[in-house]
Amino acid sequence: MVKPATKTKNEIDRKRRRRRRRLQIIVVYTLIAVGLAWFFESQATTTVIFVRHAEKATLPADDPVLSEAGQRRAAELARQLVDADVVPGVGVDAVFSTPFRRTVATAKPLADALGLQVMTYDAADTEAFLETVVRDYKGKIVLVVGHSNTVPEMIGNMGASKNVPPIAEGEYDNIYLVSIPWFGNTKTIRLRYGEPYIP
Repeated sequence: MVKPATKTKNEIDRKRRRRRRRLQIIVVYTLIAVGLAWFFESQATTTVIFVRHAEKATLPADDPVLSEAGQRRAAELARQLVDADVVPGVGVDAVFSTPFRRTVATAKPLADALGLQVMTYDAADTEAFLETVVRDYKGKIVLVVGHSNTVPEMIGNMGASKNVPPIAEGEYDNIYLVSIPWFGNTKTIRLRYGEPYIP
């Protein structure tokens, strides 16, 4: 009679070991799945939207405000980008501008609509600024308002197209979407918005 009890105890111990092994495997796979989900989320595609400031007034010459046409274009930019992401309630995560009145005024309608602050950057040091954007806004959507001479340069410095055509003096209708995936090549798309530029 002692032998059947020992055999039952061995069977019970074996079942416990199997259950423990199964549980360990489930825990390991769950940890791997959570780790991979975190990794892929942290490596998501970053989108930087570049625009030149909208039409400027002629005065004051050193730091002009937007003209009426520029105010309309800034409002149109906000309308276009307020729902930039297809997920409801998600859109542009940060808005940057040089400290000039025309660039801040171009960015402000969108920032106000999204409850964001317009953060300024130094147009003379765009490389450091872009490094900060890529590092701090990974997986986000960022609007950068610049100038006719800085926008093509910044796009090229991001590893995107080096062949961005020069922006003409009266050309204000370009939107450049630079997509930076966690793996693969950076892509640039040019779109138009607002009143079209006629050379």
